Amino acid sequence: MLAEYLPILLFVIIGVGFGVMPLLAGFVLGPQRPDDEKRSPYECGFEPFEDAQMKFDVRFYLVAILFIIFDLEVVFLFAWAVSVREAGWLGFIEISVFIFILIAALFYLWRIGALDWRTLTQKRELKTLSGPSGVTNKKEFKL
Repeated sequence: MLAEYLPILLFVIIGVGFGVMPLLAGFVLGPQRPDDEKRSPYECGFEPFEDAQMKFDVRFYLVAILFIIFDLEVVFLFAWAVSVREAGWLGFIEISVFIFILIAALFYLWRIGALDWRTLTQKRELKTLSGPSGVTNKKEFKL
């Protein structure tokens, strides 16, 4: 019974070895001369002016997750497009339902405000915003 899993165990050991061996070789064979310049964070030639572990707004992650979700759905559309003739009308109906669900999800996210970048407080403040002469350029601050 255990002999059946031996190839899998060898595969995992060899795979981990391929990942770990270059790291160990670089650590053992490479020069070890650290100084303050090498330990400092690099920011495009500037001296660091902020903590490297600054907090990002949740909206960045939300947009990224939504992009990944809707982007991965395109893979299913490519697979359907390759086999459109073999799928026939049943495949067409299935992909139509699939696209309808995606569009419904997009409209739902739009409706609940998941795609809005500004918060409700920022939108209220935008209404009272006025320029130097008391005029607000609504085109510049489009919601």
